[in-house]
Amino acid sequence: MTFEGWQVWDLVQRLGGQVRIAGGMSGSAVLGWDMAAALQIGAALGLSPLIIAELLPPIEAVMVRKTNEEIEHRNG
Repeated sequence: MTFEGWQVWDLVQRLGGQVRIAGGMSGSAVLGWDMAAALQIGAALGLSPLIIAELLPPIEAVMVRKTNEEIEHRNG
């Protein structure tokens, strides 16, 4: 991984409280991270918005898929 990749991975670790969730009668699902907040946090950390925009969405997609799989597993 590149230095920028490690910086984005560090950002990912900080986004735990920035998750968007949808809830309804059939349960809840994770939609993704609040990207505006992610970009602001990244900027505060001195990360390039271009690098965040390139690297964060694929990581977000895996996080959403795995988190929703875990929610489904727990709910049966």
